[in-house]
Amino acid sequence: MANNSKLNIIPLGGLGEIGKNLTVFRSGQDIIVVDCGLKFPEDELLGIDVVIPDITYLKENRDLVRAIILTHGHEDHIGALPYVLKDLPVPVYGTRLSLGILKQKLLEHDLPDVDLRVIKPRDTIKLGCFKIEVFRVSHSIADAIGIALHTPAGIVVHTGDFKIDQTPIDGEVMDFHKLAELGKQGVLVLLSDSTNAEKPGFTRSERVVGESFDETFRKADGRIIVATFASNVHRLQQAITMAEKYERRVVVIGRNMENVVRIANEMGYLQIPNGVLVDLAEINRLPPERLVILTTGSQGEPMSALTRMAMADHRWVEIVPGDTVVISAIPIPGNEKLVARTIDLLFKQGAEVIYEAAAGMHVSGHANQEELKLMLNLTRPKYFIPIHGEFRHLKKHAQMAQCVGIPPENIFVMDNGQVLEFTREKGYKNGRVAAGRVLVDGLGVGDVGNIVLRDRKQLSEEGIMIVVVTINKETGMVMAGPDIVSRGFVYVRESEALIEESRDRVRLALEKCEIRQVTEWATIKSNIREVLGKFVYERTRRRPMILPIVMEV
Repeated sequence: MANNSKLNIIPLGGLGEIGKNLTVFRSGQDIIVVDCGLKFPEDELLGIDVVIPDITYLKENRDLVRAIILTHGHEDHIGALPYVLKDLPVPVYGTRLSLGILKQKLLEHDLPDVDLRVIKPRDTIKLGCFKIEVFRVSHSIADAIGIALHTPAGIVVHTGDFKIDQTPIDGEVMDFHKLAELGKQGVLVLLSDSTNAEKPGFTRSERVVGESFDETFRKADGRIIVATFASNVHRLQQAITMAEKYERRVVVIGRNMENVVRIANEMGYLQIPNGVLVDLAEINRLPPERLVILTTGSQGEPMSALTRMAMADHRWVEIVPGDTVVISAIPIPGNEKLVARTIDLLFKQGAEVIYEAAAGMHVSGHANQEELKLMLNLTRPKYFIPIHGEFRHLKKHAQMAQCVGIPPENIFVMDNGQVLEFTREKGYKNGRVAAGRVLVDGLGVGDVGNIVLRDRKQLSEEGIMIVVVTINKETGMVMAGPDIVSRGFVYVRESEALIEESRDRVRLALEKCEIRQVTEWATIKSNIREVLGKFVYERTRRRPMILPIVMEV
């Protein structure tokens, strides 16, 4: 890997999954990292807060890492940085909004001194043997960029997340000229967003949502509550614009959204007319027909503001008949049940709920098939790597690349951790590095593994029986117990016969152990676990976790 004329591309996250995006580029003794995101846990990851990439490879080569470059400010592209930068203190490059959002996160993690460096579209920076050009793309957050890496092996284009929006809210159209110019120079490798590779046609413009907002605001007689992703600044701008048009005031609820609105407003990415944004304390002083609430919770998150409103558990907002709730997002895969439950609860509270993309309240920030083909045709790469998506998305995107003329042998559908090696003449797979997921639970990073998750799963499904017995350490005689405590298995007061019989079985097990001859308490615990487990299964067809506790006196 030390050959300066070779380039290695190593994805450590974002392939075969949605989120956790991180791609490594190495040439000689220089490493560049693009994005460093997290993903939210699936249902089976009980108790886990977030999932971040395994950066063992980067830690092993920490002296070679020149910088981390961010394509935009979404969680799946910046969310792992507060954890990663503790082990890898390198400069971070990003646009003003991306770094503004990141800076807030770093402060919350007590990391105020990270070296943050602002870049903007059409900037060029030199990092080791890499020359990096930045170009603008359209996405569902402002200030999104793609990256062109000029390497000793050739030009590599990384699109980041993108869509082709001919009429963006901020008027900043994707830099087609730069992409065509790169294509003319000759692109060695294209890495392109695959999230919407299954969807035909073109993604609709963000302005479609503005038209739907206009109609909803015009018809609504009471309060309007808009739930969307906090980072979707363009969506927030359209809601604020409509509020001003219909002489309403805006209240922002939800810590993350409050932070983004404040940062985006200070940096000029949100245009908020004087007097439109009011403090939360004004929420009950304004008549309903004069109020718009911007809030988090579009994914049905249990602790989000919208969910608490739906459950009549919010300190400031009680849903009442006449309220109009606009859910301006579609459920992330896995969140469908949470979102449906929130919608049901809102309807029960008497609100009118407008949801689903069909209502025109949401458009994707990712390119559909025709846009993905256009990206391929603009850049005309020799080799192609679909990124950012489940395996089926990567496969569909690879098939599209074949349709526009890229030979199948030049298309690489990869897994996280695979190494691709390129020279100016050829590209091929060349081994693997450590890759996977690191689970974050509270303050613990990586200390929860498969065994802990298995125990949590068993506890959640079958419950636990705790057996407490006290033994004289000199004579080996049982001094007290066995006492049995049940949690999540059976209700003790209604299962006294089962609990009493369980005690009898434990007593018999203790007698058979001939405690006087046993000095290894692990043997006693093992026998208790085996005898009681077998008995409980025969009687209930359940397998609770059995936890024997042997105390000495």
